Amino acid sequence: MAKEKAPFPEPQQILEFIRQNPSRSSKREITRAFQVKDEDKIRLKKLLRKMTTEGQLEKSHKSKMHVSGDLPSVLVVNINDIDKHGDLLARPDVWQNKQDPPKILMFAHDKSNKLAVGDKALVRLNPNHNKGESGYIAKVIKKLEQQSSQFMGIFKSDDENIAFVNPTDKKDRNHYLIAKNDWNGAKDGTLVLIQIKPSNQRSRHGQAKPAKVLKCFGSIDDARSISLIAIISQGIPTEFSDGALLEAQKSQPPKLGSRTDLRHIPLITVDPSDARDHDDAIWAEMDDSPKNQGGCHIIIAIADVAEYVKPGSDLDIDARKRGNSTYFPDRVVPMLPESLSNGLCSLHEGEDRYTMAVHIWFNKDGKKIKHQFVRGLMKSAASLSYEEFQSAKDGVSSERTAPILETVIKPLYQAYDILQKGRAHREPLELFVPEKKINLDQQGNISSIVNRISLSAHKLVEEFMIQANVAAAEELEAKNTPCIYRIHEQPSLDKLETLRLFMKSLDYNFAKGQVIKPKIFNNLLKTVKGTPQENVVGTIILRTQMQAKYSPDNHGHFGLSLTRYGHFTSPIRRYADILIHRGLIKALKLGNDGLSKNDIEHLYDTAEHISTTERNSMIAERNSIERYVAHYMSKKIDEIFEGKINGAIGAGLFITLYDTGGEGFIPISTLGNDYFHYDKEHQLIKGEHSGLTYQLGDSVNVRLKEANPITGGLIFELIDEQLSKLQGRKNAGKKHRRPTRRKRG
Repeated sequence: MAKEKAPFPEPQQILEFIRQNPSRSSKREITRAFQVKDEDKIRLKKLLRKMTTEGQLEKSHKSKMHVSGDLPSVLVVNINDIDKHGDLLARPDVWQNKQDPPKILMFAHDKSNKLAVGDKALVRLNPNHNKGESGYIAKVIKKLEQQSSQFMGIFKSDDENIAFVNPTDKKDRNHYLIAKNDWNGAKDGTLVLIQIKPSNQRSRHGQAKPAKVLKCFGSIDDARSISLIAIISQGIPTEFSDGALLEAQKSQPPKLGSRTDLRHIPLITVDPSDARDHDDAIWAEMDDSPKNQGGCHIIIAIADVAEYVKPGSDLDIDARKRGNSTYFPDRVVPMLPESLSNGLCSLHEGEDRYTMAVHIWFNKDGKKIKHQFVRGLMKSAASLSYEEFQSAKDGVSSERTAPILETVIKPLYQAYDILQKGRAHREPLELFVPEKKINLDQQGNISSIVNRISLSAHKLVEEFMIQANVAAAEELEAKNTPCIYRIHEQPSLDKLETLRLFMKSLDYNFAKGQVIKPKIFNNLLKTVKGTPQENVVGTIILRTQMQAKYSPDNHGHFGLSLTRYGHFTSPIRRYADILIHRGLIKALKLGNDGLSKNDIEHLYDTAEHISTTERNSMIAERNSIERYVAHYMSKKIDEIFEGKINGAIGAGLFITLYDTGGEGFIPISTLGNDYFHYDKEHQLIKGEHSGLTYQLGDSVNVRLKEANPITGGLIFELIDEQLSKLQGRKNAGKKHRRPTRRKRG
């Protein structure tokens, strides 16, 4: 008996099959699935072509098809958000439709690629069949190098129909063509976000790539645009969700309840003079215990942000998404809404505030004896600046500091003297990295750039915070509670070998194969102190160090010379600290708002994510400062400055100015009529015939030739008597034309 012929599929059946089987959506696989044979194959081919022409189907990856409005089975996506469960969300890298794309949830158990917000990946999509869910679940095929199709730039229109956008990224040397219908309201000089348009055709306007304006952000002449460029370029969120704002608004003032009452203890905050939020307070006394003569007892009280930011809440989701606050010369992008960061969470003078506090006792040699955490209620006795605190210690009291000089300030310094003994024993890395402070006028322009002065007050507060962070990590480890450590691994073997070879070139010995500890670097710094090599050795040691990051796995903190370390003291501005607070609440049974099951399940993802947000913030802060400095320097073209060489590559020299901290570049092509070559091992550039040598750490005089506030780029010209002779010979040579080469044939 002949086998009965399968019925020919209807269009709706084909659409449903493709939706259910996105990985089996080629013409051949559809033919096989519906058992189409013989002359019906041609009929099916025509039907599929018709469905494509009518817009029911679209072609996608490797001859496969997908239903119009749906996404193909293989797709490039950008990781752009985090849901309330801590899972990563993505959207298509290219999306032309006006409506929002379908929700793409990243596969929760895919740990191999370590994706974070801002990353790009090639993924395989499957429909999300979970109850009440829609969209897709994506499994990572490959993490991709970030080559975004979206850029920040300055809109320039020369006529009524044609405009170009110049990128704000100094590494991007392209310019982009914007057709009239893609201006989106942009005007000449507008800061815009653009997206490259897919095109296989070369523009008739040179090499300009076609693009369209997605969003306008105001005039580039507005000083406030400088930080905005960095914020948008790094994808730093600036708006809180409605739910988060509502939760913050509903937050209630503190009440004692079952908490420990610390309001009788005169805890004080010590912060920069322009600080708006205060998340740590300190107090100290000499220990009156006969068993600890010469020892001390200190309290570090930290804002109890966990009281207001509950696990899984809208505030929690927004805080995790940001990862940290980001600081610019003209603004702060906070991790929490201002009503919390500058309100109920901030330890304002004279106001009751929730706190997570730790008591720590030290012996006379600065060795910790014990610690104890409490969840309490405090009232700050004073909010002092570092300068006020330092002046009081130095004998110049004010109306604010005089009443607490003997009872609070002097005991804090007595305790600090004891803690310094412990610090000296562990020998952390002692690298001095100068910092600049940018002061702005009322219009948002730079009024001055000054050196941040390092005071003993800074070091006192820093050491108190370190001890609190250590105690938090130790407590969680002792209670077998998950913890996000702040880890700083020792330098890699490759970096150590580079350092060894460099020190050898300076006739200093750095033994190979020795056990690496911070004190080895400290000894190197002591050896070169006061010598011409001091700057260069400090720079190369700094570059030898690894970048600190967050991890649930403890690898110690090399720079601080600590076996375990966590961030506990700044929960207003760091999400890692909130998690440690929750861990302590859970471990010590201090409430029902401790570390949740979801927090624990996503601890590795969170550590990776907040490490990424921290790096993004650092890049944004640095880029913003570069642009502010370039804006300030743009009025000083052709002026001469003193600086040092902070890097060398084949293309030229990187320069850091002493007075402003501005960083710029000297092209190698400007270094005279000689062949200069780059010596990577010795970090220098040397003239082949002249013997002129310029190396890392050298002090130099430079003339400013260009300053671009849009990109933050500075171009310098080296001022050197010997170089001037070479340049003179080069210029003289220009008077004589080379004979033209005779054409062959």
